[in-house]
Amino acid sequence: MSTVTTAIPGKFKLPITAETLLAFGVMVIVALLVVPLPPPVLDALLALSIALSIVVLLVTLSTGDPIEFSSFPSLLLLLTLFRLGLNVSSTRLILGQGYAGGVIEAFGGFLVGGNFVVGLVIFLILVVINFMVITKGAGRIAEVAARFTLDAMPGKQMAIDADLSAGTIDENEARRRRSEIARYADFYGAMDGSAKFVRGDAMAGLVITGVNLVGGFVIGMVQGGMTAGESLARYTSLTVGDGLVTQIPALIVSTAAGIIVTYGTSNPQVAPMLVSQLSRHPRAIWMASAILAGLGLLPGMPALPFMVLSAAAAGIGFVSRRNERDAAAATAASIAPVEAAPEGQSVRDLLQVEPLELEIGYALIPLVDESQGGDLLQRIGIMRRQVALELGMVVPSARIRDNIQIAPTAYAIRLRGVKVAGGEVMPRYLLALDTSGGALPIEGVRTKDPTFGIPAVWITPDRRVEGESGGYSVVEPQTVLSTHLMETIKRYSGELLSRQGARELLDGLKATHPALVDDLVPGKLPLGTVHRVLQRLLREGIPVRDLATILEVLSDAADTTKDPEAITEQVRRALGPVIAQLHADEDGGIRGITVGPRLEAALMQLFVPRQSRDNSSALEPEQLSQLLRDLSDLAAARHDGRIRPLITPPSLRLGIRRLIEPVLPHLPVISLGELPAQVPIHGLALWELNRVS
Repeated sequence: MSTVTTAIPGKFKLPITAETLLAFGVMVIVALLVVPLPPPVLDALLALSIALSIVVLLVTLSTGDPIEFSSFPSLLLLLTLFRLGLNVSSTRLILGQGYAGGVIEAFGGFLVGGNFVVGLVIFLILVVINFMVITKGAGRIAEVAARFTLDAMPGKQMAIDADLSAGTIDENEARRRRSEIARYADFYGAMDGSAKFVRGDAMAGLVITGVNLVGGFVIGMVQGGMTAGESLARYTSLTVGDGLVTQIPALIVSTAAGIIVTYGTSNPQVAPMLVSQLSRHPRAIWMASAILAGLGLLPGMPALPFMVLSAAAAGIGFVSRRNERDAAAATAASIAPVEAAPEGQSVRDLLQVEPLELEIGYALIPLVDESQGGDLLQRIGIMRRQVALELGMVVPSARIRDNIQIAPTAYAIRLRGVKVAGGEVMPRYLLALDTSGGALPIEGVRTKDPTFGIPAVWITPDRRVEGESGGYSVVEPQTVLSTHLMETIKRYSGELLSRQGARELLDGLKATHPALVDDLVPGKLPLGTVHRVLQRLLREGIPVRDLATILEVLSDAADTTKDPEAITEQVRRALGPVIAQLHADEDGGIRGITVGPRLEAALMQLFVPRQSRDNSSALEPEQLSQLLRDLSDLAAARHDGRIRPLITPPSLRLGIRRLIEPVLPHLPVISLGELPAQVPIHGLALWELNRVS
């Protein structure tokens, strides 16, 4: 806020701020409604009104973004009130003295030109143009812009949250973008209301004009001793001059309002934009030149103006064509060395292995392209934030690229260059999932959900209501793809956690638990061991959000062992409540596959040291293969659509996990020692060793 200090001799310094000047100006405008003004002062204020309107128009033309002139609605109100105050002052002088200053006299004499009927008609035409054309159109555009801006706010907010969670912007930039969205909504809403000021100003101008005409005619005849013709001529000239000197600034300001609401957001200035876009197509300008020349050759048409305009259009077309060629040559010159230089760079980029990649066919590009309405990037950003909250790790950004070597509607999810998942989606269809298993038949393309393998049907959008009423869960193709990516990230979260990622997790915890981190790494355990423990937890679906508890257990366990597997088992017991919550049902109990007593005894013999093993009880390879097949069948029989865990004795959990990991890597294996004592356990199936007959 700028402050001007005025010194008054012998007294005190008076600070004059912008707020003080504005308040004084508003009070002067209000005073115009009641305080009589002499004609010279009125002339100065009318000149000021015209000057302000011209300044507003020129500033508007120089503005590229509407919110750069966000004070326009308030300024419009003040200028409207200022013109109304001048109208009242001029009316007082016209009716009281029959003279309202040199400005009104000059405007009236120039416009009327000796014929007050013509002058009155021209004045009414100006009022109609301002009221019916410019003001009404600008108000409608502002209303629609305000409505669209408010409707788009949730989507823009989601996009900002997605960029923030994806790490492409920081918190300050997100806060700035949110503030900008709110400013746009406030601006267009204020412009919608400000248009009513201009319309009211036009209506008030018509009323004041009528009062001046009728009142002046009566006063001139009754009090001034004029004839009817003299009174009508005199007061019509003054009235039209008064209306014109106030309607011209109103017309200029209304034009500025129309420009600022019709131009859009974040663009260059109006004049350069108009010149560049109108001269962008030389062929169209040459065609216009030919048409103008043809009109000039028609019989009875004045040839000179049309031929001059035709020649001017041809010249503009020639200059535009030359500028277009020069720009193309400059672009080619600037691109040529760049194309040759980054050849090695592009090869190096191709050799880099991304932690997470999503390859899509060309038919799926509209799902990603925001200009075509695609919101897959925003969905993936939100998904990354959700996975980070669930697992407690920072998910690396997924690089999305199109690949013409795969099917147009196919996609592939790659983990460090290796394809780990994929599927196909139909971009113009919806996927109806038969989650209950008893949905009614519906017309469409039969398929299976690529994420969970649920029977599904690709249906057209007009069958959405039919699908939902038939018992299907209907989702968009973007949801199918983003869900598959999210589940793949969860499944391979251990591989996605790099050693650098583990280091960043420790650095983040160090801000709140510095002693814990400094005591553990590298004093008791190297970073590599901590990294492998976190990986093992994530591979089995256990989140690492409670990193402080994990590091405390690591610090205690490091005094007795450095083996990552043994340390992980101790960490799992400390995270028992978390494991129980992951697999618990709504009633708090855990239902899973239990180990039979015969199999438990046989596995105990299998996992004990070799010198104490009873060879008579050893499991044969055929028996192990059959046990793994049986367990696979039990795990495939899902209950309530969920994968039920395998519940083992504490001493067998690690051995069983090693045994089944090559065949069933994603089957949860939990031990009774990890679960809290108050959690009820229910066996849904028994994994048992068949008796030998």
